[in-house]
Amino acid sequence: MPTGTGADLEEVLTRGELTPLGRISGSSNGALLCQVGDPADGLLAIHKPQATERRLWDYPDGTLVERERAAYLVSEAGGFGVVPPTVLRSGPLGRGSVQLWVGDTAGLEPDPLVDVLDPAEVPDGWLVVLEGESTYGEPVVVAHSPEPVLRTVAVLDAALNNSDRKGSHVLRDGDVVRGCDHGVSLSVEPKLRTVLWGWAGDELPEADLERLDRLDAALADGLTDDLAPLLTVDEVGALRHRVTMLLRRRTHPRPRGGWPAIPWPAL
Repeated sequence: MPTGTGADLEEVLTRGELTPLGRISGSSNGALLCQVGDPADGLLAIHKPQATERRLWDYPDGTLVERERAAYLVSEAGGFGVVPPTVLRSGPLGRGSVQLWVGDTAGLEPDPLVDVLDPAEVPDGWLVVLEGESTYGEPVVVAHSPEPVLRTVAVLDAALNNSDRKGSHVLRDGDVVRGCDHGVSLSVEPKLRTVLWGWAGDELPEADLERLDRLDAALADGLTDDLAPLLTVDEVGALRHRVTMLLRRRTHPRPRGGWPAIPWPAL
């Protein structure tokens, strides 16, 4: 990710001219890859227009871009550093979210964090979250890395009530892991759906408990004002409740009945 503070990058994303380079393949919401400002700066961003959001039965129409921004504010307030800088602004297709692009543009494939594997080929220490069969009837598993930086993503997802943490939504960025696509998060109803169940029921690491403490303090001291234009009062209240319960229980949540635990497709 380009250097600079989050505030600096937010300023550039807000004021820089957006030049569309192409549509993101497979995007269900018409996301565009855009050049930001001077091409010589090499700054890229993902623009998700509000006008092209897919209608969903379980989220109010036209609210996904606000949830993208809200997830960034929550991540920053807790010091998680997971969500790339994300702003709301007018773009080539009208108002929408603009998020700093994370990824290699040279076509290099980093080591995966989540993968579909033959059970005999699961790397040492990896955590299996799903067993199944290939189209040829052969056994396969979905497993993820045990890296602490990925675990921090799982903790943030529990706070955000993220209902779509696919394997392709976690990206290596140097020594850290970034998460993208938070438009279907921060609902009032419990909807956590993720491929990162490998730590379910385990005690939360001290470093992540400290992040939750920091987020809890921020919610009591101004963060709710920043979230007010983006979420409903009930959604902000539900966020505060989830953070409180994570700190009280001090464990990773387990899958709940009545809601699919893993998104489809998983990757």
